[in-house]
Amino acid sequence: MKILMVNKFYYINGGSETHYFTLKKLLERKGHTVIDFSMQDDRNFESEYSDYFVKNADYNGGGSPFEKIRIAKNIVYSSEAKKKFEQLVKDTKPDIVHLHIFQHQISPSILDVIKKYNLPTVYTAHDLKLVCLNYQLRHHGKICEDCKDGKLRHCLKNKCVKDSTAKSFINFIEGVVHRQRKSYDAIDEIIAPSDFHRRKFIEFGESPDRLTHIANFVEDVPSEVADREDKEQYYLYYGRLSHEKGVPTLVEAVGNDIPLYIVGTGPMEEEIKEYITQNKLDNVKMLGFKSGMELYELVGNAKAVVIPSVVYENSPYSGIESLCLSRPIIGADIGGIPELIDGNGYLFESGNSDDLRAKLKEFDSLNEEEYDAKKKASYEIYSREHTPEVYYKKLTEVYDKALKHGG
Repeated sequence: MKILMVNKFYYINGGSETHYFTLKKLLERKGHTVIDFSMQDDRNFESEYSDYFVKNADYNGGGSPFEKIRIAKNIVYSSEAKKKFEQLVKDTKPDIVHLHIFQHQISPSILDVIKKYNLPTVYTAHDLKLVCLNYQLRHHGKICEDCKDGKLRHCLKNKCVKDSTAKSFINFIEGVVHRQRKSYDAIDEIIAPSDFHRRKFIEFGESPDRLTHIANFVEDVPSEVADREDKEQYYLYYGRLSHEKGVPTLVEAVGNDIPLYIVGTGPMEEEIKEYITQNKLDNVKMLGFKSGMELYELVGNAKAVVIPSVVYENSPYSGIESLCLSRPIIGADIGGIPELIDGNGYLFESGNSDDLRAKLKEFDSLNEEEYDAKKKASYEIYSREHTPEVYYKKLTEVYDKALKHGG
C-alpha cells in the first residue's frame, strides 16, 4: 500500500517527529511505500520527495512586514502547499493519506485536495488543535476549556496564542475559515495517542465514531542496558526544560536531600541552574542534552522516572521509553500521564511540589520485593500497549475503516 504521510517538520523537533519517523520505518518494514510531504529545512533528513516540500516558514522569527503578511496568509490557507500537495498526489497516486501535524506551516489547504480526489484519510492528533486554536487547552500558565461552548472568539479575548493579539487573531481567522469550509470533514479517522485526548475531543463535540485511541509505541529502545555505578540511586527527569513540563515543581520537591538527574535543554535551563546554585542543591545534577545509548543508560539505571507536567500531555515518549526499560514512573495526574501508571509507580497532584515530595519519599520506603514488582509492572504495560506489533495491528484496523469510508 502507498501511504502519503504529512508532517510539517522532516527532522526531529519533538515527539510527533519521533513518532513520524518511527512509524515510517515500521510501515516500510511491513512492505508499504511511504510518501513524504513536509516543509523545506536545512535540518531535514533526506527524502526522494523533497522537491514537493513547501517553502520554509519560521513563525517565531522576524522578517519584513511583507514576509509577515505572507506568513499570516499561509497559516490560514497556503496556496503553495495545496498546489504542491496536489502535484504529489497526481504523481504518486497514494492509496491513503496519513496526516500528522500539518497546521500553520502547511495549513489545512491540503484538505481541499483530499476532498477533490476523495482520498481515504487518517489523522493522528498529536496535540489538541482540533478543539483549541493554540493546541494546548491552556493559556497564561493555566488550563483553559472556554472554547467548549463552540465560540472561537475566546482566543481573541484571552490572547491565547503567545499572549499576542495579532497571533491570536490569525489563529482565530484560521479557525473560523476552516470551520465554515468544513475542511476537517475530509478526515475519515482520527487517532488519539491518549484516551484522555480522545475523551476530550468528544467533550468538545467531535464525533466518537471517527475517533480511535492507539497508544504511541517505541522501537530500537533496548530492554536492558549496562549497569552504571550509580544504578538506581537517583530519580530522573528527561525532556524539555520548560514551565509547562513542570520542572520547577520537581526541583522544588526534591529539596536538598533527594538525588535527581535532569537531562535536556530548554528555555528554563539557566533559571533552573540559578535556583540550584542559590539553594545549594548538591543533590541535583543537570546533565544537558543526551541521546542514544548514553540516554538509555541514564534512563535504564534510574530509580524511577518523574513526569511532572502541568499541561494535558498526550502520550509522552519519555514515559513509554521508561516502560520499555522497566523503570517505575512517578507522574502528574494530568492528561494522558495516568495511562502510563498501573501498579508501576505513583501519581501526584499536578503542580503540587509537596505532594510530589511525599510520593518520592513513599517510593524511597519500598522494600526490594515491592520495588522489583513495580519494575516488572512497567515492562508489562509496555508489552501490552506500546510495542510496534501492537500498534501496527491497531493502525491497520483504522486504515481499513478509512479505506471503506473514503474510497
